[in-house]
Amino acid sequence: MDISRQIEILVRAKYPILYVVTWEENRAEAAIESVAKRLNRKYFSWSITQGYRPSPQAQIRQTALSPELEALAQVHEAEDYSIFLLKDFHPYLKDPRSIRLLRDLAQKLRVRSQTLVLVSPSLNLPNDLEKDVTVLDLGLPSAVEIQATLDKVIAAVKDNPAFQVDLSAEQKEELVRTAQGLTLDEVESVLARSLVENKSFKIDAILDEKKQIIRKSGILEYFPVSDKLTDVGGMELLKDWLKQRRDSLSDKARSFGLPAPKGILLLGVQGCGKSLLAKAVASHWQLPMLRLDVGRIFGSLVGQSEDNIRRAIAMSESIAPCVLWADELEKGFGGASSNGVSDGGTTARVFATFLTWMQEKTSPVFLIATANDISALPPEMLRKGRFDEIFFVDLPDRFERQDIWRIHLEKRGRDVEHFQIEQLAEASHGFSGAEIEQAVVGGLFRAYAEDRELQQMDLIDEVKASNPLSVIMKEDIDELRAWAGPRTRPASIIND
Repeated sequence: MDISRQIEILVRAKYPILYVVTWEENRAEAAIESVAKRLNRKYFSWSITQGYRPSPQAQIRQTALSPELEALAQVHEAEDYSIFLLKDFHPYLKDPRSIRLLRDLAQKLRVRSQTLVLVSPSLNLPNDLEKDVTVLDLGLPSAVEIQATLDKVIAAVKDNPAFQVDLSAEQKEELVRTAQGLTLDEVESVLARSLVENKSFKIDAILDEKKQIIRKSGILEYFPVSDKLTDVGGMELLKDWLKQRRDSLSDKARSFGLPAPKGILLLGVQGCGKSLLAKAVASHWQLPMLRLDVGRIFGSLVGQSEDNIRRAIAMSESIAPCVLWADELEKGFGGASSNGVSDGGTTARVFATFLTWMQEKTSPVFLIATANDISALPPEMLRKGRFDEIFFVDLPDRFERQDIWRIHLEKRGRDVEHFQIEQLAEASHGFSGAEIEQAVVGGLFRAYAEDRELQQMDLIDEVKASNPLSVIMKEDIDELRAWAGPRTRPASIIND
């Protein structure tokens, strides 16, 4: 139900005081004014800078009251069947005189068929008013509203030959989908900006606007991605699984009957490409990527951590469709199963909020979590319903190592035809992708220091000089493989 319909029902039911929480003041005011017109009610709008527009009084009163108290006093004296909109009134709700006046008004408004509407970007409601005030959240604009704004902008510039605004239905749908999570003012501004910069509508301009929103939040990090799935060696089974779900966050998928995918947990040996794959998914799906740093969630004030996780969740949903990346999840939630002695149960409460969202979320936010130590994760996170799948990323086999050598040599401008890739793959048995990359980097340093081109023996020598993690932590890796074998889905087929 849209906000206009909700307000109309409450006004007709004689709810005395409504509190609309939104940053979109103009959108809220338009909805309230439309309700007043439909119900044939007089409409008055107030702000601290302009007072009432129009004034409820035939003559301007001379009063010693402060402006906010005078605004409420005029409601007392106004005629029946009226709707009053007070903008940014939340700072005055700390004043006991304002609270008392509002409580006095509540009963009178019901009898006289009057409604008082407070509009504010933040909810600041004292306990004294909880029973007299009804809170409404003005949600972000729907796809239909964004489409109408896009059509309005196109109509305004379509006769100007300097702008390329002839869009197909698919292009319009993609623009609308990408713009979801912005307010209508932000949508209109970013479309205008794109026209000024590019003479056409660009998806990148919308993503830049979303990046600004994330930066201002201070909790999530907007993570620019350029890696592709082809930059990830191996993991063919996982790549196939992801490719099948590339368009699964679209409205077309919902119409087909598919639910939005929840996400995946990537468990595996350190340095085997879990984080790289997470970034590649966002690039492959052409979605913005947000990074959840659990360390930023926890604050020093009572209740701050719980509020931060709720804000992070709300922010990711407002940017949706998107990919939310939670790296090394066990480091953030590893103590969630403790008895709460060390932190008063804060970690457990934050973890519970995050788990509930994972289970119940319907918004198109695809969560990619990575972990190296499965034993540190609480068992509640691993049960079915939290993730679509848990994939185990093992050390690369010889064919995957060949891909990884090719990727890193080509990335650094070398022709792989000048190297014996099969020999390099055999020599690097037990190496992770990160260790192979460091072997390439080490070989380049050696060749550069000797002022010559990179050679095969440089890479072989670097491999021989290294002790891979599979040797240093053999027991831990064997234990991880033993646990993951019957419990997880393999990311690739091992041929070693």
